[in-house]
Amino acid sequence: MTKDVIALTERMPDTWSLLTGLLSGGPDVTMGTAADGAVIQLFDAEGRPLASVETPTLVRVPGEVSRLLGIRADGPVWWTEVRAATAGQGSDRLAGVLASRLVSQLGGRVWPADAFVTDLGRPVSGLTGAARPAAAQPAVDVLSDRAAVVIQDRPLVAMTSWLAEALRAAADSDRGFQLVTPASARLTLATRAALAGAPNRWVVGDGASGYYDGLSGTELRWSDGAFMPAGATASAFTAGGALTAGGTAAPAAGAGEAAGDGPARETQLALSIRTRKPAEAELLLGGALEAAWRHLLGGPPRGWGTAEPAGQPWSRAELTDFVRDRSPAPTWTIAVGDPDRPAVATLRTVLTTGGVEEELTLTLGYRAPGEGATSAGGAEVAGGVEVADGVEVAGGAEVADAFAPARFADLAAELAAEHGLVSMLVQRRAARADLTVPPWLEGAPTVLGFAVGREDVRAAGLTRARRPPLPIRPIQLGPLDRAAFYYPFAETGPGAGWDALEDLVTHLREAASPTPESPGAGRG
Repeated sequence: MTKDVIALTERMPDTWSLLTGLLSGGPDVTMGTAADGAVIQLFDAEGRPLASVETPTLVRVPGEVSRLLGIRADGPVWWTEVRAATAGQGSDRLAGVLASRLVSQLGGRVWPADAFVTDLGRPVSGLTGAARPAAAQPAVDVLSDRAAVVIQDRPLVAMTSWLAEALRAAADSDRGFQLVTPASARLTLATRAALAGAPNRWVVGDGASGYYDGLSGTELRWSDGAFMPAGATASAFTAGGALTAGGTAAPAAGAGEAAGDGPARETQLALSIRTRKPAEAELLLGGALEAAWRHLLGGPPRGWGTAEPAGQPWSRAELTDFVRDRSPAPTWTIAVGDPDRPAVATLRTVLTTGGVEEELTLTLGYRAPGEGATSAGGAEVAGGVEVADGVEVAGGAEVADAFAPARFADLAAELAAEHGLVSMLVQRRAARADLTVPPWLEGAPTVLGFAVGREDVRAAGLTRARRPPLPIRPIQLGPLDRAAFYYPFAETGPGAGWDALEDLVTHLREAASPTPESPGAGRG
């Protein structure tokens, strides 16, 4: 298991400050690089890994440090991640000393706080590295023919650049990626999305009977080089959190209330949007994402990046330049919001024969009045978004019903008119308002609505689009010759609406050529 230590410094680590830190192990420690020079590795005298140091990342987005680490950071900081090697003797102290030396020279703080070392005058002694991993990725703890296994003990596992690189390496070698954590850990939504599909898996150690899948609850056993399903559902998955009859989330046992003792009334709203526009030189990407963000939150995203933390202030021009530099390869990015308005989006951009397609999922967190707002790491968050009696309250100002059909129909109309809407799926579920994912059962998503863009309406025919085989009154978006439609669904309870959605999509496609998109892809 790696021991992660992060130096959050006020100034950029330069060559000399990094060198001072890298000499923490004394003259017997040697250095090398990995990941095309993005990672510096330290080895003992026998060439066994002790620790690795990521390239420093400038985080200029307010709230990102609090969101991921639960500590406040005033102003921009340089994020330098140090990982002690698995089973290395003294390697965890080496990582702490290295990070502490950076902070002592450049100002800032060390996370976690107990990793900070005050005695920096002498090198760390008694160092013995772990066995050199078979994987080229220093983050991988176990590599078999079937799986690349990473063991993490962080409270919140984010989609960091090194984790993303390990995922890519596993996929390129036709291996599953398996993340092993204790039951106290949670995932960010970006990490959850990466682990949601086979052959990847979130493996949770329950501390008692063994391991289970943190997303499905299936008990797991190590067999033939990978964690494999054992058939039954783990009791820790179903008992770890409780759901009220009203479809709201109750906290986990041990999180301030026993499971089922009372509702925490936390809700997530998720929009899955797909757009397509011609690949023109003047095209600016991220338009649909920004439009949805402004419509639901009153302003644009605060930041974006290619991994977590998302360190760059939001800029459609910079996003477009980045995607163009990587074209024609698909590009994955993340966008984040204000610290007091929980919102996260992932955006996948791909060049197709039909143009430039953007597939985004925007998730917002809502909390009932009186519930304390905390970040992922437990730090207090000012303000918050409250839902009371169907009315959203943001900063004390009442606005329209957060889940009213007209709200999403208006957004779909804007996306169809200006951003090449293909489809939009709206879901609501009882889940954590801080947008982190615990290893227990949360509420099943309910379909609130589905929008179809102009191209699919033309392909299906206007009459068919206006007459769905369901008790739904569609909302026409735009004039008849350029119409799109939004189909609001009755919210009847957790998990409702999926059969009706399949019937609707089948009805629309009976007279049209099928498209590769499945509207149910966001279900889970």
